[in-house]
Amino acid sequence: MGHTPDFFSDPYPAYKKLREAGPIHWSKEYFGGSWVLTRHRDVEALLRDRRFSAQRLGRPNLLGGLPRALLFLDAPDHTRVRSLLMEAFRGDALQLLGDYIEQTTDALLDDIDSRRPFDFVAKVARPLPLRVIARVLGVDAVALAEMQGSSEALAEMIGSAAPDARHLRRAVHGMREMREFFRRHLASHVDTPSVGLLGSLTKALADGRLQDEADLLTQCAMLLFAGHETTRNLLGNALLALMTNPVQWELLRREPDRIPGAVRELLRYDSPVQYTVRSAGCDMHLMEQFLRKGDLVIALIGSANRDPERHAEPDRLDVTRADPAALAFGSGPHVCLGAALTRMEAEVVLRKMLSRWPELPSYRRELTWMHQDAFRGMQKLVLTLQ
Repeated sequence: MGHTPDFFSDPYPAYKKLREAGPIHWSKEYFGGSWVLTRHRDVEALLRDRRFSAQRLGRPNLLGGLPRALLFLDAPDHTRVRSLLMEAFRGDALQLLGDYIEQTTDALLDDIDSRRPFDFVAKVARPLPLRVIARVLGVDAVALAEMQGSSEALAEMIGSAAPDARHLRRAVHGMREMREFFRRHLASHVDTPSVGLLGSLTKALADGRLQDEADLLTQCAMLLFAGHETTRNLLGNALLALMTNPVQWELLRREPDRIPGAVRELLRYDSPVQYTVRSAGCDMHLMEQFLRKGDLVIALIGSANRDPERHAEPDRLDVTRADPAALAFGSGPHVCLGAALTRMEAEVVLRKMLSRWPELPSYRRELTWMHQDAFRGMQKLVLTLQ
């Protein structure tokens, strides 16, 4: 397939060729050798198949505790930890966040000088989800912003199809820095218990529902990473998709009630998560291929979301599509627990931009795409308001 700069700019033609060539392939481009699933039906089935494991990393003490994060856990540990984290992402908790997201979005948009070109990623897409996840966790957003580089180091390793020693070193260092940040926060709140999710996890640690402090710190670090990386990329990808499809922008401007459905379609059209990984839990046959225990399998979400067997005219953005049914947040036990929050943030941003910017912004053609395989997004998106 060839993960070249052209691929990172637009991977979908390569996915189409791979999908048309067959539902399963062996590829050395992913982790030195992995099975790749390309079609919606098979990707969704894999993510629900309990014969496959999310555990694909080494020993926790060698990776800064990363393998203990929710993303890499199987049941029963996954079930236990997920139930604790879900407290912050249920409907009533999200409703309480609504006003904060609205106010924060307004403040960020107010800060934009409409007379000059500006980087949408730096001005909106990056700071909004960071501030929101800080609110969820119950920590200071300004202080948490200092951990953004550590989070991005983690994203570079998890997002790489061929992570090397440099990726590993930076990720381990970043993970340790994030854990230390949360350890210092806890130490400073011994006499005044933490609020937000961090406070809830502290109580869970006290009553034995979390294994130890390292378990707590790892989950907080992973939430910081997952809580803003995906949303940042969704916001940038969504705006670019609408700018290259101005009829869809105008339709949403006239009919803003379509925004929730439009966000689901935008997730399908250009997913911020392009694949996820599972490992075979035993020797087995999958689609007439023999898999050995431990073989890695790539669930190619970006390809599955453009599968014509699931979506008519899949390469066309259609914000009126009746059932986008995107796999952008995964499926099965590991479906993204913050999916509703991410959609909420995107809906607020789109609604406010459409109201403030009735004329579609223009963008500079020199887009700076991240060179990450699993995560799709831009480093910069420079806009000019008309």
